[in-house]
Amino acid sequence: MSKKQAQEIKAKLLEHYKDARSELQFANLYELIVCVMLSAQCTDKRVNLITPALFAQYPDIASLSSAPLYALKALIASCSFYNNKAKNLIAMAQDVMQHHNGEIPLTREELMRLPGVGQKTANVVLIEFCQANYIAVDTHVFRTSHRLGLSSAQNATKTEEELTELFKDNLGALHQAFVLFGRYICKAQKPLCETCFLAKYCKTKAHFKP
Repeated sequence: MSKKQAQEIKAKLLEHYKDARSELQFANLYELIVCVMLSAQCTDKRVNLITPALFAQYPDIASLSSAPLYALKALIASCSFYNNKAKNLIAMAQDVMQHHNGEIPLTREELMRLPGVGQKTANVVLIEFCQANYIAVDTHVFRTSHRLGLSSAQNATKTEEELTELFKDNLGALHQAFVLFGRYICKAQKPLCETCFLAKYCKTKAHFKP
């Protein structure tokens, strides 16, 4: 992949998905971090079905920090890996209450110290809430960037490094564009190659997994 082709892909993605936003539904930073933590290996659609009842019961970080584990598990039981996610959500909220005076931190380093918050989750929170210049590599970004020949890295962290070095700016917008492109066009199964606006750059239809 030449730098010229990479910049062409970048321009086409930003044009096609102008002003793209996450499909997760949230009203504030607290709801955002909960949604992103729940979305790991789970669809945004499923998360959006779960969160109204969750936020009605636990409307802020303080109430979540004191949530009984069994009750939280019941609310998110239809989410993948709900047992671990329930434990992490409560632990995250308790950490925020104990070490951040109830205010969710907004640096990547501090976010990643919270239980259950990895680099991808931290990046997504900062992209959505702060319009930060990060790219978060989920399954869609990993798969599409490899299919297009933009990265050959073997894991999500290294892929993030390669894409960051390659594109440098507008990374948050590119993240959203890659996600929507992978979700609706360059799908894992049965990609819509015939109507794909990036088809001429495609290297393979293989299903890459981070």
